[in-house]
Amino acid sequence: MISENDLTHSQNIPFEERIARIEKMIEAEAEPKAFELGLLLALKMGQEIREKKPLGSTTGDIVAAWSSKYPESVVEEAIAHAKQFLTNPGALAEKMKNIMLTKMNKQAENDSASGTASDEAESGK
Repeated sequence: MISENDLTHSQNIPFEERIARIEKMIEAEAEPKAFELGLLLALKMGQEIREKKPLGSTTGDIVAAWSSKYPESVVEEAIAHAKQFLTNPGALAEKMKNIMLTKMNKQAENDSASGTASDEAESGK
């Protein structure tokens, strides 16, 4: 999964290279998340805008290919994420931050719970 750190780091990378990296990350996954597909779609749409191409001239083909590869719900969610990236990136960044904090907190809870179990086993309880 693409982390907040990945996104922060990618801001210092040339635009085309960012797209290539995201594509490579997605290709490496058997079932990419809608969020990741949405990020790629938003970058590709941004590329169309930068190159003064009609919106959808290349991204339409990408979405069509996804439709045969992924469930319809994932594709629709990816499109929604792409729209949010383009229209309200601040809200999306806050959402990502909350997701990452929740995952980190759950991981910390799991780590401390397994640490307690290990400590009890070592002490013979």
